[in-house]
Amino acid sequence: MKKRILIFSIAYEPLVGGAELAVRNITDRLSNFEFDLITCHFDKGYPDQEKIGNVNVYRVGFGNRIGRILYPLFAAHLARKLHRKNPYNLVWSIMAAYAGAAALLFLRGKPNLNFLLTLQEGDPIQHIHGRVRGFRKIWQRIFKRADYIQAISRFLADWARQEGSVCPIEVVPNGVDFKKFQIPSFRLKDGQEFIIVTASRLVPKNGVDILIRAVVKLQTTNYKLQILGVGPEEVKLKALAKKLGVSQRVHFLGNILQDEIPQYLSEADIFVRPSRSEGLGTAFLEAMAAGVPIIGTPVGGIPDFLTEGETGLFSKTDDPADLADKITILAEKPELRRKLSQNGKQLVMEKYSWGLVAEKMDKILRVL
Repeated sequence: MKKRILIFSIAYEPLVGGAELAVRNITDRLSNFEFDLITCHFDKGYPDQEKIGNVNVYRVGFGNRIGRILYPLFAAHLARKLHRKNPYNLVWSIMAAYAGAAALLFLRGKPNLNFLLTLQEGDPIQHIHGRVRGFRKIWQRIFKRADYIQAISRFLADWARQEGSVCPIEVVPNGVDFKKFQIPSFRLKDGQEFIIVTASRLVPKNGVDILIRAVVKLQTTNYKLQILGVGPEEVKLKALAKKLGVSQRVHFLGNILQDEIPQYLSEADIFVRPSRSEGLGTAFLEAMAAGVPIIGTPVGGIPDFLTEGETGLFSKTDDPADLADKITILAEKPELRRKLSQNGKQLVMEKYSWGLVAEKMDKILRVL
């Protein structure tokens, strides 16, 4: 009989970020388990229940700010009903905040039901603590109740210990579908524009403002910056590009479907994201899989895969001048670009495939 696993996740398909991609890619490869997932009902057009891949998806509540706050109550209530009908063997929370709170509520009075907590958080820890102020003891109870923690980076594993976790903690990163990024490259040729690409939500933590300020300092006008993504900072960032006189060189391309990203990477010469915080940075791994040299900052989980001068270049956090210098180095040194491209692609292929990630998660789910 298959082990039944209940997943709590504040968001799920068709809303897709790194955490949601991870759940989909892992569960699709684990057919020996039964998965139910309870998520927030962000759009009335989404069905209350549907099957997505290998997961039965249930949507509860509503998707505005109040709806997200109430999600743990709605999700725990539905979980109790589902559990009475067909008991679960394991509870799995995707991130600690809303999903962790839902798991904590559901697990009250169920000391023998194991709890797996996955940490995918990318926000600054100070920001997270600010959101849970007043509820810090309850917040830390999530970490203490966990029977096993899977963190996608060493940074998040260390954070779990700081929050009071006493259970086993294992680093299992997000992966990349390597085959999707193996497409012909159309990169820099003499006389062509040097194409810089970044892909991220337009939020302060991803440092897109620093990137715009950096390209202003480049000594050449023979470049184009492509920004893939949307977010609350979009209007402000467009105004910044206009103010600094680079609107003609900075292209905001909006929301790009996941399947379309490889095409943009195939045309890019470098990938840059001057993050202020980062849980891991799946967008970097995708660029590396496509053979695009990367520039990142030494924050969060980025040092797990970025080795200076080997798989990428580091730029100082919040330093446009230093970032401009690093972009210039790669623009002027094609041999270095080739080295970083080859090493980065090899690293992703060896350590960050979804198949390898799913194998590690299979072992964790079987043990619990």
